[in-house]
Amino acid sequence: MNYKQAIKYIHSVNWRGSKLGLSRTKELLSKMDNPDKKLRFVHIAGTNGKGSVSAMLASVLEEAGYKVGLYTSPYIVSFNERMQINGNSITNDELAELTTHISQFADVMSDPPTEFELITALAFEFFYRNSCDIVVLETGLGGLLDSTNVIETPELAVITTIDYDHTRELGTTMPEIASAKAGIIKNNGNVLFYGDNKEAEAVIREKCNEENATLDIPDFKELIKKEISLDRLTFDFGKHKNISIPLVGIYQFNNAALVLSAIDILNKKGRKISTRAVYDGMASVKWQGRFEVLSREPLFISDGGHNPQGVASAIESFKVHLPGRKAIFILGIMADKNIEVMIEPIVPFASEFITVTPDNPRSMPANTLKEHLLKYGLSVTDCTTVEEGVITAYNRAGKEGVVFSLGSLYLYREVLTAVKAMGG
Repeated sequence: MNYKQAIKYIHSVNWRGSKLGLSRTKELLSKMDNPDKKLRFVHIAGTNGKGSVSAMLASVLEEAGYKVGLYTSPYIVSFNERMQINGNSITNDELAELTTHISQFADVMSDPPTEFELITALAFEFFYRNSCDIVVLETGLGGLLDSTNVIETPELAVITTIDYDHTRELGTTMPEIASAKAGIIKNNGNVLFYGDNKEAEAVIREKCNEENATLDIPDFKELIKKEISLDRLTFDFGKHKNISIPLVGIYQFNNAALVLSAIDILNKKGRKISTRAVYDGMASVKWQGRFEVLSREPLFISDGGHNPQGVASAIESFKVHLPGRKAIFILGIMADKNIEVMIEPIVPFASEFITVTPDNPRSMPANTLKEHLLKYGLSVTDCTTVEEGVITAYNRAGKEGVVFSLGSLYLYREVLTAVKAMGG
């Protein structure tokens, strides 16, 4: 099949009705001669920060001379971004060839793999065929029953912040959600947890004890913030001095410190990651859609915060970078989210709202979201397209105003295209 046919094949797999579990992924990988068992991993789970942590760690490992696979979801602009090697996405031809190869095994399974399971198996084969030294592997949903969790004990399991999200699949209490994330902890492994959540920490400590795994939690009190601008953040953390990152959301300070802690653990386990590789890898990391400045006149910021914790973190960044300012907020939110809890932190910093419908079947329609917002007493405009929303915001903000796109990573691609068309 060609690339177009491959993408159609991948997306044709309907996950609804399939039970969560690892059996399908294991069966498919077994038919493929288990490429996963021939790779080394850093496995990353958590509610927020997984993508940023994965990108920073992969960038540093690449600077250290390793051939690094990176598996993330969802994609931001192009489907191919989901699997990369040293910053380069899988090519259309490679994706088509690998999908053709895998389809012969998937098509004969009595319980066919879901879309995410198929993509995960495809990524493992891609990384194996290209002889990756190490793969930074981000979970899709949860951890315990996520298809990435078929791997054996990784070099390191990293668990980022844990908060309430995907409660239908993971559970409605913090211990239940933490237990799902802790599912990536395996026997005799090394585990790094973000911390800052006592309920979750108790669950993770218990799981580490059960699995005889070594747990590390970074001490963020060692983090010294030195520069905060819309171009970079600069900080010290322990022995790591004057580290700069171009990811400027304030929440990235702690994410970066988590990455530095991961690097220290990997070095102790025999990886060779120099101080120069750390500095250069952190300084050159690329990760779109996280408190990203898309234009300066007007100042247009896009953040993929899509749950209460993510939105609160984005608003905290707004307060620090733009004290006393208000913005025109372009909001697009999935229908399964706790809308009020997400919106209330935004209201004090909004001059008005523009609602749009993200490109996802789970999206809340713009006019429905508008009804939720009207009670806050601000002007609300619902737009039929994301492009219309961006144009409306640009015209109302003028060169001196601020526009903030928030609520879903699925907004980013259309927002970016529209901003570029406006000269941003």
